[in-house]
Amino acid sequence: MNDLTNARWRKSSRSGEGECVEVADNLARVVWVRDSKDVAGPVLRFDACQWRSFVNGVKGGTPS
Repeated sequence: MNDLTNARWRKSSRSGEGECVEVADNLARVVWVRDSKDVAGPVLRFDACQWRSFVNGVKGGTPS
């Protein structure tokens, strides 16, 4: 189990009303992503390299 007690969640600047994504990137070498409407729900875990690739792909318009 992963301890997210010290995670600092921030809402994506691209989130619209009702479509809110939060990211916690303050923990060593790991980035967590969750739905802000369901904070007790599932959380996605990415290592730093995976997250960088994802963000760069989104910025570059790479289809998923």
